[in-house]
Amino acid sequence: MAMKVISADHAVAYGAKLSRVEVVPAFPITPQTLIVELLAELINDGELDAHFMPVESEHSAMSAAIGASAAGARTFTATSSQGLALMHEMLYAVPQNRLPIVMANVNRSLGAASGIWVEYNDSMPERESGWLQVYIEDNQEALDMIIQAYRIAEDRNVMLPIMVCLDGFVLSHTVERVDLPDQNLVDSFLPKFRPLHVLDPDEPVTMNPIAPPEYAMEMRYQLDRAIEGAKSVINAVDHEYSSLTSRSYGGLIDSYHLEDAEIALLTLGTVTSTARAVVDYLRAKGKKAGLIKLRFIRPFPAEELKLFVRDLKALGVFDRSLSFNGYGPVFTEVRNALYQEGIPITNHIAGLGGRDVSFKEALEMFQVIEKNAGNEKGMVCYWHGLRGGS
Repeated sequence: MAMKVISADHAVAYGAKLSRVEVVPAFPITPQTLIVELLAELINDGELDAHFMPVESEHSAMSAAIGASAAGARTFTATSSQGLALMHEMLYAVPQNRLPIVMANVNRSLGAASGIWVEYNDSMPERESGWLQVYIEDNQEALDMIIQAYRIAEDRNVMLPIMVCLDGFVLSHTVERVDLPDQNLVDSFLPKFRPLHVLDPDEPVTMNPIAPPEYAMEMRYQLDRAIEGAKSVINAVDHEYSSLTSRSYGGLIDSYHLEDAEIALLTLGTVTSTARAVVDYLRAKGKKAGLIKLRFIRPFPAEELKLFVRDLKALGVFDRSLSFNGYGPVFTEVRNALYQEGIPITNHIAGLGGRDVSFKEALEMFQVIEKNAGNEKGMVCYWHGLRGGS
């Protein structure tokens, strides 16, 4: 085990190195650039035996990743914001062809108006593309999740791509202590990739053919079941990784002081750390507050979430993106899952465009949730930190 003080971008790059990725197609975009720059250095210096492919756009990066994975190579790429949007067309080819590509997406707002700071409106719309999606809280989780992502993606019962999402600049350019597991330990946890089918001139196969109506619905159904089936694999992989490193992230979903909680806030990403501090503050004042950390939005842990909220009097849902003329996308997912549970749920939108979500604003969220306890019609959207509104 080695310790480094590094940014989450570099933690992601070291996670890819420890995973022994073989092909890295890449196009730089802020704030993701540090990832592919470090990987290029590691390959150039002989520390990673992989092929680095600089390409002219993110569309080409994903196209090259598809080709490399179809040829049987463990493939990694990274992007952000407009780059992810440019990949949109090619994203849909990956899960339907069951290619276990791992991609880091450093969350950043989409223009216009253009910004380079964190917002989830780049990755949230892509949760319908068939990729699994996980959201990261800190730099250690960023490194560990890249390693876990390959183990999940390449499981024969999954064989799906994973998008590892991390907050732009809040994590990507902020350094923290990160423990790097030994290469031998990672090798024992993550064996060499063994693809089910490969593009091989000596044994020709057809991939991504036209699907006529006689087959298209069955293909969609099989993909839907594969995403649902990934839940058990995600939890099992987290448990096994914990036994090797003593670091567990809860698999699909985690909690903090929820055992006897009466009110709770559901978060994802770095706001989770701020919400933990608020829970500690409220607990010191005798309030029974708790926290639910949503890690995977796909697969969405609907049944698991019901167990987490069964004793709550009220729940709030944090969103760092917006479905215009409505609520945040995470709130919509949670409300649909808990529709029959009878618990009042409020939506809390904050941090858009990279605006800081302060301790004071997170505390305001809990105060709204507490006020809403017992109100069966309490499905209301609140904006926090908004000048001239509420």
